[in-house]
Amino acid sequence: MSEQDFRFDYCTASDTGCVRELNEDRFFVDEESGVWLVADGMGGHDAGEIASASIVAHAESIGSPVSARDLLARFEDRVTQANSEIQDIARQRNGGTIGSTLASLLTFGQHYACVWSGDSRVYLVRRGKLIQISRDHTEVQELFDRGLITEEEAENWPRKNVITRAIGVTEEPQLDVEQGQIEPGDTFVICSDGLTAHVEDHEVLEAIDGRHPQVSCDMLMDMTLTRGGTDNVTIVVVKCHKASGTAQIGIRKE
Repeated sequence: MSEQDFRFDYCTASDTGCVRELNEDRFFVDEESGVWLVADGMGGHDAGEIASASIVAHAESIGSPVSARDLLARFEDRVTQANSEIQDIARQRNGGTIGSTLASLLTFGQHYACVWSGDSRVYLVRRGKLIQISRDHTEVQELFDRGLITEEEAENWPRKNVITRAIGVTEEPQLDVEQGQIEPGDTFVICSDGLTAHVEDHEVLEAIDGRHPQVSCDMLMDMTLTRGGTDNVTIVVVKCHKASGTAQIGIRKE
């Protein structure tokens, strides 16, 4: 990308939580290539950590795209490579299921694309409103979409955390993509479900709107851990400005 239309203030935070012993979440941010992602591994023992780390390792090789379309193609190619690698690892481990959710933001010029698989999420805060760009790939979401359960039933569904897609569990990755144009002041939030298990959408908006990404990350993480932190939690907050001045970066990894 020879010339940036936007600059980015961003912060990342990742924590094992209050219950788990191992953090199987991974994140990756690279403003130069325009890639921001969160991967939440699953599979038992250290297998989830291996799956999420594979996604990050392949994303690191994307390099410098020449267009938004090129960036999306490169990213999908790296996810496909990671998917194959995770499946190979699963076969070496006697065929057990290994995988990782993926939620990502790709930026090039004034263009963005969100790519996801599973229940990690991408939100956009624009002009004081919170928009969930991603749509959970979960059993409960599919039942709700088909009109088979009510919103109240969905909230208390016993298999609420059962996901229907993840990188590494099928021969080819199943990805959803949403694209659009960046506006000055847009803030994207990418997170694992460790956050959304404890923090409501209106609280995400309150923590993000009008605040620096470092403050937002701290508020969201503190809320999650104070409320029990039953899973690993990872948050990436990216605020978009017209390209002038110097970006401010904050990273907290625990």
